[in-house]
Amino acid sequence: MTEASGAAERAEVRAFWRELGLPGLVDVHTHFMPDRVLAKVWAYFDSAGPLTGRPWPIAYRQDEQQRVDILREFGVRAFTAMLYPHKPAMAAWLNSWAADFAARTPDCLHTATFFPEPDAHRYVAAALERGARVFKSHIQVGGYDPNDPLLEEVWGLLADSGTPVVVHCGSGPAPGKHTGPGPIGALLARHPRLRLIVAHLGLPEYTDFLDLAERYDHVHLDTTMVFTDFTELTAPFPPAGLPRLAALRDRVLFGTDFPNIPYGYPHALHGLARLGLGDGWLRAVCHHNAARLFGLTPPAPVPPALTPPG
Repeated sequence: MTEASGAAERAEVRAFWRELGLPGLVDVHTHFMPDRVLAKVWAYFDSAGPLTGRPWPIAYRQDEQQRVDILREFGVRAFTAMLYPHKPAMAAWLNSWAADFAARTPDCLHTATFFPEPDAHRYVAAALERGARVFKSHIQVGGYDPNDPLLEEVWGLLADSGTPVVVHCGSGPAPGKHTGPGPIGALLARHPRLRLIVAHLGLPEYTDFLDLAERYDHVHLDTTMVFTDFTELTAPFPPAGLPRLAALRDRVLFGTDFPNIPYGYPHALHGLARLGLGDGWLRAVCHHNAARLFGLTPPAPVPPALTPPG
């Protein structure tokens, strides 16, 4: 990306939220992780691995500080460090890294994760004590059942604390042994107070996860990669689901998968706008719902004349 195209992209994103009268965006699904882990993730996407199965060029392959700066220049008020283990004895180390990242990045919502293993409840409790505000559960990559007995105490801790959990539980882009609405539905039947944020609107089982959101008041949905040309090609959102999505406006959250997206950041926003659900819905999804969920302090209003140029 050239300097000129980067400036144009920043201006485009900032114009989007300013026209809605917002103080910025909140992106609940962004990825920051240790460099060596992220390098492996990028290598997987570069190889069009079996969970992707198609070319997936990373749009924002900058170093860590540059990626943070890009989000800030877009006007993203708060974002996450979605990181996740694919094997045992990894989550506690990732949580330590994430705590340090959050300490040096105040606009990052302190993120943590877990894996079904005997000490999971201990390091989850430790992460909560250190100030973790959101957790990531990647059932597809981790290949685990969310109903594993080793996680029962973990889910109880998270339900009792009211801490949101972004969970990749849908079967896209490729199904896993424990993906789909069944395992998560069984989990919610036992822990109905869990504040689950279903990543990617549960694609491709959109209708089933809308059902769960309508059944359980604390279930939220994030828009990550949905409604983009890239996703609509293989997993289009059903038009019949749009009225239901409109009715759930207070529990739909903006997410992008930045930096691991194969298109520019503005496209995710325009994909939401072209749904035609109205400016009020966009304001709720792009800022207000996450700001309320995470207790973000409203910023002081900035007079238009003092607003920095895009």
